[in-house]
Amino acid sequence: MSGDQAMRDYAAMLPAPEFPDTPWTVPPPISEARVAIVTSAALHRAGEDGFAQGDTSYRAFPTDARDLMMGHWSPNFDRSGFSIDLNVVYPIDRLLELEEDATIGSVASSHISFAGNQPDDVSTIRLDSGPAAAEELKADGVDVVIFAPV
Repeated sequence: MSGDQAMRDYAAMLPAPEFPDTPWTVPPPISEARVAIVTSAALHRAGEDGFAQGDTSYRAFPTDARDLMMGHWSPNFDRSGFSIDLNVVYPIDRLLELEEDATIGSVASSHISFAGNQPDDVSTIRLDSGPAAAEELKADGVDVVIFAPV
């Protein structure tokens, strides 16, 4: 069995939470929406604490931050694209272009990064750090989030 198939089989066996109600919010038209990026690339600013293995916290950083470092833990992840172009895992320049040509209303003042290596039950991120990050984005008036997974 290939490593890829083994990972697929493992992921298929993981429990997934079920929710009685699915929250839904109708955002404004995209041309009026404030947009933020959430990535799972474990990005953090140079000189700040990085992510530890199994870290369920998040880092927020301003739109103009370009001193970002990737703390993604997987040895199978090819970091060469990120080292050439930050937008591979955090498409901030593309988002700014969408703001400039009025495709979106505005770019949020800050964006969020989590580590992708979460515990299997993801309960902490689902019940603690995820809602805390969402509150930060809501306080900034964010209407729409682009999730940029790695």
